Amino acid sequence: MPVLEKTRALIARPSVTPDDAGCLDLIASWLEPLGFTVERMDAGGVSNLWAVRAGSDCGRMICFAGHTDVVPAGPLERWSSDPFTPTLRNGLLYGRGAADMKSSIAAAITAVERLLARRTASAGFSGSLAFLLTSDEEGDAIHGTAHVVEVLKARGERIDFCIVGEPTCVDRLGDTIKNGRRGSLSGKLVVHGVQGHVAYPHLARNPIHLASPALAELVGIHWDAGNADFPPTSLQISNIHAGTGASNVIPGSLEVAFNFRFSTASTADGLQARVHEVLDRHGLEYDLHWTLGARPFLTPHGDLCAAFIDAIFEATGVSTTSSTTGGTSDGRFIVDICPQLVEFGPVNASIHKIDEHIAVADLEPLVSIYEGVFGRLLT
Repeated sequence: MPVLEKTRALIARPSVTPDDAGCLDLIASWLEPLGFTVERMDAGGVSNLWAVRAGSDCGRMICFAGHTDVVPAGPLERWSSDPFTPTLRNGLLYGRGAADMKSSIAAAITAVERLLARRTASAGFSGSLAFLLTSDEEGDAIHGTAHVVEVLKARGERIDFCIVGEPTCVDRLGDTIKNGRRGSLSGKLVVHGVQGHVAYPHLARNPIHLASPALAELVGIHWDAGNADFPPTSLQISNIHAGTGASNVIPGSLEVAFNFRFSTASTADGLQARVHEVLDRHGLEYDLHWTLGARPFLTPHGDLCAAFIDAIFEATGVSTTSSTTGGTSDGRFIVDICPQLVEFGPVNASIHKIDEHIAVADLEPLVSIYEGVFGRLLT
């Protein structure tokens, strides 16, 4: 099947996280005839696939990683066409997952088909090709790629190069690769006060009033300056809640949710310590629960980055830019067993939105880029 037809076949399966909706079975049916050994590693209601095809010797392993799950479609009446009926309109392919990231999966498999057709007809290749796919990237991300990586780690398996097919491009295909990601550290803060009547504030302790100076100080802190590879660390307060809903009651507690996106110029432990210092100095009575969602990672410019730079220019004429901005991805798990990881995929302007789409004209160049990277790394 050409890349367009593969993409349409995947979009037609309503794989809202963590439901795979048969995507991995379909993908297995494409990979097995190519000589891949397909292994399911399902866990906790999540569907996972690990597929490997060895070349003429063990060599280096190149893995394509991605996810079949998509975010919910949202209000169906706001879509121009059914989100799970792939629809071609004005040179665009519409459907949930069109850009994030079913087109990337379809393009990678098509690239492998073409590579194998060329190499098998000549001298073959040294090394191994692999696919690591999950139905739980958009959700909790506990039983998906993280689980597969732990299984591979326990078996002593390593990956030399990993391509994560996340949509990375900003304005046109090829303009951006991600060679790293910032860390993610979340905090859930509960500031304790004393509930009371607003007419008798001397008999209460308003946690909103108590916490506001500390929160203002935290928001104003310059955490670090970043570095050559990462932007400065940022703190964002995402939710604040207090009170009973009544206007005449001083609340007894204040809940604040916040998140750091941090560079390698800071550490999770260091950020936590600085937050606690501010809260303690302001004399707050509080509880604070931390969740480290991801540590920052970086792939220095080496074989994998160079392969992408050359393959992108060859296929599109675009000089690509390396970036570490944006959210987290499953790359944060894979770097535990892989020294070089790059994320690359379609333009991301419509992801998670109503009428998500990809330009049909970008599909064949996407195949060529993946094929070019595979070919440059497999000898």
